[in-house]
Amino acid sequence: MIKRMILMLLVVGVILGGVFGFEAFRTVMIKRFFASHGAPPQTVATAAASSQEWQPQLEAVGSLRAVNGADLSLEVAGIVDAIHFKSGDEVQAGALLLTLRADTDVAQLHALEATAELANVNYQRDLKQLKVQAVSQATVDTDQANLKNAQALVAQQKAAIEKKMLRAPFAGRLGIRLVDLGQFINAGTPVVTLQALDPIYVDFYLPQQSISQLKVGQQVTAKVDAFPRDLFGGAIVAISPEVDAATRNVQIRAALKNPDHRLLPGMYATVDVASGAPQRYVTLPQTAITYNSYGNTVFLVEEKGQGPDGKPQLVARQSFINTGPTRGDQVAVLNGIKEGDMVVVAGQFKLRNGTTVLIDNSVKPTADASPNLPPTQ
Repeated sequence: MIKRMILMLLVVGVILGGVFGFEAFRTVMIKRFFASHGAPPQTVATAAASSQEWQPQLEAVGSLRAVNGADLSLEVAGIVDAIHFKSGDEVQAGALLLTLRADTDVAQLHALEATAELANVNYQRDLKQLKVQAVSQATVDTDQANLKNAQALVAQQKAAIEKKMLRAPFAGRLGIRLVDLGQFINAGTPVVTLQALDPIYVDFYLPQQSISQLKVGQQVTAKVDAFPRDLFGGAIVAISPEVDAATRNVQIRAALKNPDHRLLPGMYATVDVASGAPQRYVTLPQTAITYNSYGNTVFLVEEKGQGPDGKPQLVARQSFINTGPTRGDQVAVLNGIKEGDMVVVAGQFKLRNGTTVLIDNSVKPTADASPNLPPTQ
């Protein structure tokens, strides 16, 4: 019995030793295989560093306001007798918008006009009689004074009636009507807003350090969230003669072209002011750059010998760079790479110096200097 148990233990030991020995052998062979063939290549997307000419710009956030804009109202109180406009109408300067009831005033005007006509008749008759010495000069002078007084009263009454008529002080677009027919309104009650929309002003602030780069007539472009794919051009029309003591900023006003009346007062806009001569930079997509506290880096793809298939082997090399201004999805690189270098733009998080790479550019990040604008035809 004891011999049989010893024999069984020996058989089990041989079997287990064979299994574990085979696994150890297999592990060693796998390690030797990968050591001889290196780590598997990593798939990345790449782009060539290109050189572009950029126009230096000063950027600010501004607010739009009409060249002329007012909430229209009347100087006198009264009952609305007629409304001559619709909300949203485009009107010309001098257009009649609203009239108050003025029956009593018109009747008074007719009475004063009759008095003025009579005073004129008396004056003309006495002038003829003066030539034949039928009346004195004093009588003619009195008639003349009476005529001027009557004419002044007529003009005064006409002005009183005119105050009951609301006219557009300038051409523009009307807003929403705020009064109704037959309503009694007090003096100064808003009736409707009127805004002149073409051109339209944009007011913005820039730091005092930028004053030397600004001048009247300088070109600007503006973007608004309402129309993210459009740029609105214009020029600086005024620069404030003082700097805000609290913020050390100077106020700038530019006039923007707005023929379609899409820009409205009260909107905010991002304003770019062209400043200085254009400069040429080597640019990269923002996705190519890894930002770190110790420095910004990119991975360059370079050829290093031949692979097992006889083709050039591509490896990644990390390079430190200094970045400059940005435009949309692009970043200017001041040093660390040169034009034409092949740079990894996607997949660099899995790379180290010397990592073998495969390039697949079927899907690449965008690299547009104006990502909100339609492509140039």
